[in-house]
Amino acid sequence: MKYYIIAGEASGDLHASNLMRAMKEYDPQAVFRCWGGNLMQTAGGEFVMHYRDLAYMGFAEVALHIRKILANLKFCKKDILLFKPDALILIDYPGFNLRMARFAHKNGLKVIYYISPQVWAWKKSRVYQIRKNVSKMLVVLPFEKDFYRNYDFEVDFVGHPLLDAIEKPSVYQDRDAFIASNQLSGKPIIALLPGSRKQEIKRMLPVMLSLADKFTDYEFVIAGAPSIEMDYYRKLTGTSKLAILANQTHELLRYSHAALVTSGTATLETALFGVPQVVCYKGGRVSYLIARQLVDVKFISLVNLIMDKPVVKELIQHDFNKTNLATELQLILEEKQRQKIMEDYNALRQKLGGHGASQRAAEQIYKFLQAIPSQTHRS
Repeated sequence: MKYYIIAGEASGDLHASNLMRAMKEYDPQAVFRCWGGNLMQTAGGEFVMHYRDLAYMGFAEVALHIRKILANLKFCKKDILLFKPDALILIDYPGFNLRMARFAHKNGLKVIYYISPQVWAWKKSRVYQIRKNVSKMLVVLPFEKDFYRNYDFEVDFVGHPLLDAIEKPSVYQDRDAFIASNQLSGKPIIALLPGSRKQEIKRMLPVMLSLADKFTDYEFVIAGAPSIEMDYYRKLTGTSKLAILANQTHELLRYSHAALVTSGTATLETALFGVPQVVCYKGGRVSYLIARQLVDVKFISLVNLIMDKPVVKELIQHDFNKTNLATELQLILEEKQRQKIMEDYNALRQKLGGHGASQRAAEQIYKFLQAIPSQTHRS
């Protein structure tokens, strides 16, 4: 069968690529046409557009680039109709993907959503749009099944695919090999995960870097996002010779002692690798003021949302500053606090449903499409 897949950021690229590999086990003749990243291309997708050309965050940033966004939407609609897929598979990225879901539904295509938009956080009214336009929803957070059921929409919880990603063996034999290969000092590592978009990196990284001179017994290492060129990081680090490891976030977390993490999927990745963290967020002034009026959640990190309690410290907007960040980093370097965090991390893993999410998602998609009368499948 033919599948059109859209992912709009780095985490979506990772999960989509693993889903594609799993789907080929059920459908060896599968053909994928993709909006996403390098991982989806490596997994065998016919590439259309890279997510780095789609990555706009915040209300103000979206407004500034609205003409390009509208052009991308128009092009995508035309491309889908030309490709004639058996199903459109959408990976999170709601601003773009919900529009494509509505378009595909109007044109008689089956729409499968893998990794739900965070409608439980804000714009809950979008649930009605999802219920109308999405043929099958596969969710990865345990509380999402009950959330959708409250809106009379049955969805399938398949577990979180990050559990599979972190269980992959290290490309390095051990920590010493990782240190040597990346020419690090050997001091305990504090990982800096400033985000995957230039706008957020520019806001987050300088504050994170400001702690390096205070915590001299540790080595600060930056996790470079795959879509960001190295020169961009170097402009922000200046004369500092801090290591920047591109495309090695999981390896970096595997060997890190603590982390400073911009809110998003990376907070969950960090927790699943067992790394104590401080969660950070600072948006544009206008975007933040709008979001504060619209967002209806107690926490911004997935770790705290899933556990429904403050497992990790969140420093948001004005609270995200050098003084507060230094205080909270010092706390998670202390053994008593680390033990408490680790206990909560263990409980978190149990809630996420165990490994095999990509395989379960692929199986659900294949069975769903096979149940449709065969004459509807396109060759």
